[in-house]
Amino acid sequence: MVSLPKTQKALVQEQYGKPLAAKTVPVPEPTSGAVVVKVIYAPIISYMKKVYNGERKYRYVNPLVPGTSAFGKVVAIGPDALLLKEGDLVYVDCYIRGRDDHDAGFLLGLSEGGGQASRRLMQHWINGTFAEYVKAPLENVFKVDEQRLCGSPSQGGLGFKMEQLSWWMAALVPYGGLRSIDLQAGETVIVTPATGNFGSAAVLVALAMGAGKVIAVGRNAEALSKLKARDKRIETVQTTGDLKTEMEAIQAFGKADVHFDISPAVSEGSTYLRAAIQSLRHSGRVSLMGGFADSDNIAFMKLLSSGALNIKDIVNVHGVFGLEDWEKGFDLAWDNGRLGDLVLFAPSGDREV
Repeated sequence: MVSLPKTQKALVQEQYGKPLAAKTVPVPEPTSGAVVVKVIYAPIISYMKKVYNGERKYRYVNPLVPGTSAFGKVVAIGPDALLLKEGDLVYVDCYIRGRDDHDAGFLLGLSEGGGQASRRLMQHWINGTFAEYVKAPLENVFKVDEQRLCGSPSQGGLGFKMEQLSWWMAALVPYGGLRSIDLQAGETVIVTPATGNFGSAAVLVALAMGAGKVIAVGRNAEALSKLKARDKRIETVQTTGDLKTEMEAIQAFGKADVHFDISPAVSEGSTYLRAAIQSLRHSGRVSLMGGFADSDNIAFMKLLSSGALNIKDIVNVHGVFGLEDWEKGFDLAWDNGRLGDLVLFAPSGDREV
């Protein structure tokens, strides 16, 4: 068994909306139903600076160690862990559900969700992944086939860099939405809006799942052009704010089978959502994205391991920061929130346990 240190470095926010600080805090102890992971990489979501300065008014518990998902190595397990072992490379999923109440759930280190039950749950799992070590529920920790994903192609691997795997969450979110409405091979998918981190990921994930055509709708002409250049099955429509014009542009590519929407709150009043829904064929399906199911992580891992989604050609890591440089990391992430963009914390300062 690995001997854990007593203390670690972590980013801490003592009061809501106040600046974060790198502090020395206790290392979590393994307990039943939990795993302790040494964090190798934790992604910085592009809008995190707006969350933790209070601008986006996310609700969460303080004091807080921020940070959502992460990749790392298992260093300690509870007595009831059967499959995971020390040294395993794992993905830590950030959506934590109540074990006896699946209606309760929150985003680790980011948002308490809705209702008192979710808030109580967050108070129990208060420390996120912007730390050297994170303790997570057993069911939120998924073993990754390191040899297959990161191994040399000459030895049957896909040759992904470990840093690139941190794009997992950006791709998993739309994967869950598309899987929930049973996207089938050859179908036409409308994605709105398609130029942000999650929306652009949805376009490529839909293609990896077998979509015959993806109609990417968004306002940024340059981002749409770059997206279209990636695959001949991608068509693009730039939003205008005029419902009739947008409907005609979308329908020029034929009736669609599926509409995937991941609109932020700031898009309220936009016309593209109605235009996309009215461009579906009879019995078309719509995913108004809110989250993903427990089983989606395992299914997505299989998709990634198949090689159908080649993240080597998608993911661009713009910077890797230590915890002390959190402001630089937040600023760089804010400036790079398009397709495949990644900015990371490397809390442990190395890639090995």
